[in-house]
This record gives sequence, C-alpha cells and structure tokens, in this order.
Amino acid sequence: MLLRSIETFLREHKLPATKFGRLAAHDPRFVLDLRMGRTPRPETELRTRAWMQGYADRVAAEKKERA
Repeated sequence: MLLRSIETFLREHKLPATKFGRLAAHDPRFVLDLRMGRTPRPETELRTRAWMQGYADRVAAEKKERA
C-alpha cells in the first residue's frame, strides 16, 4: 500500500508530509489526501515510489561521501 510506504519513508527521513508532497508529487496536500482516502492513479504511484527510491539513494550516497 502506497500510504504505508510513504508513512515509513516520512519517519525514516524526518520529512514533513507537506514537503514530501511538494517534492514527490508537486502537491503539498498529497499525503493528507491519501490519509483521507484518495486513491492515486497507477502512474502517480509508480512516480512516487521511484521518487522515494531516488531520494533514499541520494541520501545514502551523501552519507557515504561524508564517511
């Protein structure tokens, strides 16, 4: 389920829901709408999951560079 993945991502990366929405979906209400029952289109879900993976990869690469 996309919302569960997003909630986990938000906790792991300490991102506010509105910032995540702006960055991942260009919609600050994206997470709130999902919490209220919105069902994203399959393409939106794929883009969001890809964005989360890319963000996690960038964060990991930055941590690696600092070490």
